[in-house]
Amino acid sequence: QVQLVESGGGLVQAGGSLRLSCVVSGYISSYSSSCMAWFRQPPGEEREGVAGIDTGGGTTYADSVKGRFTISKDSAKNTLYLEMNSLKPEDTATYTCAAGSGVGGSWFSCLNVYGMNYWGKGTLVTVSS
Repeated sequence: QVQLVESGGGLVQAGGSLRLSCVVSGYISSYSSSCMAWFRQPPGEEREGVAGIDTGGGTTYADSVKGRFTISKDSAKNTLYLEMNSLKPEDTATYTCAAGSGVGGSWFSCLNVYGMNYWGKGTLVTVSS
């Protein structure tokens, strides 16, 4: 059974920082783990891609978080990270980690919500003004 478990969410003031972690357990095929990514879903809105990283370490970021967020992974610890700096109230959302092939909806991307095969349950990040 594949499991992805996030941690590190909480309440932080605007301008502050937070580090999210995602521990992965169970077997995932190479194809189904081509991408590791973070998504977020603000209250009442649809899920959106935040940051993705491929097997070679290449990264992709949403325009809204470029320069502020950093995605990384520690393969030895089976852990994915998201370092969030200069947080804004609009960053408030449930953040979810995911793994997948990145293939879906007729395109490949490590921010492709349709290309993710495994999902965590999410951790809530609230940024106050």
